[in-house]
Amino acid sequence: MREVLPDLLRWWRDGASVGVSTVVATWRSAPRQPGASMLVGPDGEAVGSVSGGCVEGAVYELAQEVVESGTPALQRYGVSDEDAYAVGLTCGGILDVWVETVSQETFPELGDVAADIEAGRPVAVATVVEHPDPARLGRRLIVRAEEDLSDRSGSLGSLRLDDAVTDDARGLLASGHSETLTYGPDGERRGEGMRVFVDVHAPAPRMLVFGAIDFAAAVARVGSFLGYHVTVCDARPVFATASRFPEADEVVVDWPHRYLQAEVDGGRVDRRTVITVLTHDPKFDVPVLEQALRLPQVAYVGAMGSRRTHDDRMARLKEAGLTDDELSRLSSPIGLDLGARTPEETAISIAAEIIAGQWGGSGEPLGATEGRIHHQRNLSG
Repeated sequence: MREVLPDLLRWWRDGASVGVSTVVATWRSAPRQPGASMLVGPDGEAVGSVSGGCVEGAVYELAQEVVESGTPALQRYGVSDEDAYAVGLTCGGILDVWVETVSQETFPELGDVAADIEAGRPVAVATVVEHPDPARLGRRLIVRAEEDLSDRSGSLGSLRLDDAVTDDARGLLASGHSETLTYGPDGERRGEGMRVFVDVHAPAPRMLVFGAIDFAAAVARVGSFLGYHVTVCDARPVFATASRFPEADEVVVDWPHRYLQAEVDGGRVDRRTVITVLTHDPKFDVPVLEQALRLPQVAYVGAMGSRRTHDDRMARLKEAGLTDDELSRLSSPIGLDLGARTPEETAISIAAEIIAGQWGGSGEPLGATEGRIHHQRNLSG
């Protein structure tokens, strides 16, 4: 919803009714992930996408019908074996799309949710998308990251259900991804019959770039393009300047290991955080890598350097007491083997390795592989 939120909020504030279609579940090679949304505005304007073009026409028509009738709908779209030209996904994927009417009457909490998203406060919107009782469909619960149960609004129909979904939604907020959860009709965890889509809006994941070198500027640029909140950190003030890193969200002058520890202590490093160490100077990179590789919750730790530098670095880290399991988490030399030479090409190879680790990709050319193209998110880290 984040990508279409400005238009949705504008229409909502004007008192209009908007058809909102949201991907709530995917299988196989579906092109969009849960949370992708398309709007049909009061004047018929379409904003956003649920499939990259495959089923937009059918979803557009369904959204118009839902706004007219006031009855929400859960529709499944997939490849058709009988008729290749029928409405479906040519990529062979399957997706479930939840279609509803959003207005000030049906979603009075939208303004508060938008304020949370704008301020970078984690918030999740849980919606009943399937239930044996039609009256339950479309009910919402707004869940925030705080442990205080009073800091939630709305209800899915019962206290038992609200408590169960709150616990699960906070787990999803910690991991930063959206998901459809299954329960019994009154929130029974081992039951079936009810599906609740939890649309998670967490702050942008962080990319920490240690080492204010020319390669860092390219990495910061690519990281920003991928949606990371990018911080460049170096202990040398002559190099760590905002003018040298215009694409970074912040540039910090500090020793890398000291800055990383402060961010960990402040709760600003989580399992979505990626760490790139580009200094290839042992007095800077060994202390920060010693800390980073002992953190259980980060998504990626990579270090730049030649193979000789890598071997020397590994020896120093072993002397510092890191275990083989901790050392195995280090991506070094950093990046995938793309033959990269320039800072920009190297940044692409680093980004490719981060993406492959996030989604479980092999890094091989797609033409040389078989099976699914779009992987499920890797949550094992």
